[in-house]
Amino acid sequence: MTAVAAHPAPGPVWTAGRAVRLWLAGWAAVVQLVLDLVLAVPYLLVSVLFVVGMVLVPVFGAGLVVLLVALGLARACALLDRARLRAFVRRFVPAPLPPRPDQPAWRRLLLDGRPWKAAAHVVAVAAWGLTGGLAMLVALSTGIAFTLLPTYQHALPGRRLDLFGLATVASGWWWCLVGVLTLVALPFAALALVRVDVALAEWLLGPTRTQREQILRQRVETLTQTRVETVDSVEAERRRIERDLHDGPQQRLVAIAMDLGLARQRLGADPERARELLDHAHAATKEAITEMRQVARGIHPPVLTDRGLDAALSALAAGAPIPVHVSVDVPARPSPTLESIAYFCVSEALTNVAKHARARQAWVDVRRHEGRLIARITDDGVGGADLTRGTGLVGLRQRAAAVDGFLDVSSPPGGPTVVSVSLPDLPERRTS
Repeated sequence: MTAVAAHPAPGPVWTAGRAVRLWLAGWAAVVQLVLDLVLAVPYLLVSVLFVVGMVLVPVFGAGLVVLLVALGLARACALLDRARLRAFVRRFVPAPLPPRPDQPAWRRLLLDGRPWKAAAHVVAVAAWGLTGGLAMLVALSTGIAFTLLPTYQHALPGRRLDLFGLATVASGWWWCLVGVLTLVALPFAALALVRVDVALAEWLLGPTRTQREQILRQRVETLTQTRVETVDSVEAERRRIERDLHDGPQQRLVAIAMDLGLARQRLGADPERARELLDHAHAATKEAITEMRQVARGIHPPVLTDRGLDAALSALAAGAPIPVHVSVDVPARPSPTLESIAYFCVSEALTNVAKHARARQAWVDVRRHEGRLIARITDDGVGGADLTRGTGLVGLRQRAAAVDGFLDVSSPPGGPTVVSVSLPDLPERRTS
């Protein structure tokens, strides 16, 4: 037996492209830290308001209103900080779970831990902004001053740069190099320092460990339910295809085979009758092809793989019994799974329009919006579509839920009917 040496798993490869991407992302982290300093002053005011309210509460409840205002401002600051982290650091911090709705209103208002933790986060960010944010701003301004020193050194008194009374700089080009190196290294330092912002937000603004476990349990239950619904939806689609094949093309192919058999028998004795049978079989073959195309609705068409949603939906609209206006604004193609689900949902929705809506025309709009792929199907029919009745819309909801999507139906009596399908947009590179 030959022994095989175990090798550790390779880590991320450090390439020039990755270093440039990190450096560019580091400048967003620099902005985040500088904003910490900018927000430190209003956050300090909120902190003072919170402390004043806490001190005045025992005085006949005089500080209760002040405390409630401070807690409300802290909740607003928490929303701002979550948005900043998502915009500049690409970190999403989910909000903690709300209190149980069966609790009294006063208990939900005063004993809810979210505003209190948000107030603590305001105090922590104010302190961190005055330290880390100030250090980042000083480093940034010093790096810029050193880099541009040769351009304005001649205008300085004695051609020297005074550094806050601590030192003077005379040689411009050497310090220019120091400034360039500072600006090169600064984004990487910001990426390290911004972890403090992330840690504070996850600790004070995110869900607790118990809540995270509860969220994970709910997530597992949701995935289990959507898996069952997806299996049921696929099984129903399979039964539909089998039923349609048995009732349509299969019966027609049997009739074609019988016509061809009779034509072969009569070919020598009655050529004219054989020709009629062949013509009938030829016409039936065309009808079988048409029925096969109808049976294949909702199945992934080749044009979707080759040319994407725009071409596939345009071809689908061209075969609809009513005019369908298609608008697709998806610059980068999503994953094949999402394309297939979006196509199926539009196809099934247009089928429902043709069967039940009594509409004169329909509109299909597919676009990206806030990281999701949105498909909206609108018709000018009679309305009255109900998600709880029938299997068509239920099948759409199950297909969308399989990838964490959701379906929304607005169909008042008299119309119009709007079916919106929202899917998480995950672009995927295709290889030929």
